[in-house]
Amino acid sequence: MKVGYARVSTFEQDLDLQLDALNADGCDRTFCDKGESGAKGSRPEWDNCLDHLRKGDTLVIWKLDRASRSTKHLIALAEDLERQGVELRSLKEQIDTSSAMGKFFCNSSITAGK
Repeated sequence: MKVGYARVSTFEQDLDLQLDALNADGCDRTFCDKGESGAKGSRPEWDNCLDHLRKGDTLVIWKLDRASRSTKHLIALAEDLERQGVELRSLKEQIDTSSAMGKFFCNSSITAGK
């Protein structure tokens, strides 16, 4: 199952661009947080999204910064998803961990931000 996640930091911002991209990618279900900072460790729909993921699923995000603004947190997330058997796909950065090359680019993109 493809599970999407979209987030905007303020209530004035619009989720449409992210939702259109997630829908075009074929997400079966999408979780959305509005007015939630990426720096927060816990966000209501993010937490629901993570709880919903199962082995074999793919978490699809529009950009890596939608999941986290901290490189440290993003590394921990990628490692946790890998342990669970969940793939990560970032549309804007064109990262997809379902392939060996995608895993390499994901690790390279994340560690480049250190």
